[in-house]
Amino acid sequence: MQKDRPVSLILDNGTVFHGKSFGYEQPTNGEVVFSTAMVGYPESLTDPSYSGQILVVTFPLVGNYGVPVGSFDADGLSSFYESNKIHAQAIIVSDYSFEHSHWNAEKSLGEWLKAEKVVGIYGIDTRELTKILREKGSMKGKIVFEDENEIEFADPNLVNQVAVVSCDEVIRYGKGDKKVVLVDCGVKHNIIRCLLKRNVEVIRVPWDYDWNDLEFDGLFISNGPGDPNHCDITVENIKKTMNNTDKPIFGICMGNQLLSRAAGATVYKLKYGHRSHNQPVRMVGTNRCFITSQNHGYAVDNTTLPSDWEPLFINMNDDTNEGIRHKSKPYFSAQFHPEAASGPTDTDFLFDDFVKLL
Repeated sequence: MQKDRPVSLILDNGTVFHGKSFGYEQPTNGEVVFSTAMVGYPESLTDPSYSGQILVVTFPLVGNYGVPVGSFDADGLSSFYESNKIHAQAIIVSDYSFEHSHWNAEKSLGEWLKAEKVVGIYGIDTRELTKILREKGSMKGKIVFEDENEIEFADPNLVNQVAVVSCDEVIRYGKGDKKVVLVDCGVKHNIIRCLLKRNVEVIRVPWDYDWNDLEFDGLFISNGPGDPNHCDITVENIKKTMNNTDKPIFGICMGNQLLSRAAGATVYKLKYGHRSHNQPVRMVGTNRCFITSQNHGYAVDNTTLPSDWEPLFINMNDDTNEGIRHKSKPYFSAQFHPEAASGPTDTDFLFDDFVKLL
């Protein structure tokens, strides 16, 4: 019989959930958010967009296919993860599978969490927890092992999480015919893979790097964690690019929000965000609908877009913005993840659209 150490999740409204530990045993804190994805916990945990967050997985059984091999390709990109490490503060599940089976499994989820020093909790009623988060909104939480005073609450959105996860220096990938500057706000490795397989050279730069003196054919603005209002430096550099050239620009997730800010629009915090593999979006002006993978807590206010910009996609669940485009210049973005690792690849064509513009 498996016996694990008792552990508690405390929300900032005073609600307490009791469970058991299957990961690293240390107190931690963060913003408690939920994802309705049924699979993909290795990709989610290594997604830099979860930096500072405690991830609640609503699917009841987690861990049954273990964790894939931690290998890297010739470009230094992880073969099966979305970055080089786990970025989430912790993962909370209802039922953890201590036995796993998969052709590519190298270790169990619990073993991986312990090696990466990340907390894992099981035995919590994630349905009830998710109901609270939907009604109250994403909340500050802390995980404690002995008593409630082991650690204080913390709001990761007060910190520039993009600066925490971005690269520190310029990194080049590939030898393609065209050069794309990729602004690393917390880029997922599969985004880089999607660009490389379309025969472009990727120049990955830090979030606060002024790329405008580089030689490039197009600009890509990546996904990333936290509040986009911390990234004024990035916004100013995007404005500089738009003012000085008509080179194509494509943004994903955080990239949608930063491009929108550079255009003159504002962003706001969603009540509990979109984190799932099953968000339906519609391309504006058409009846084309797509199922998308998403992971974000902020959204663009459509009413603040200037007259020369327009929404490109709309969320069919809550009518929030899912992308923008310029009416005459080659600038566009998506709030969701066309590269979708893990998740549906319905909108992978957006990478093709971008590369054709170069």
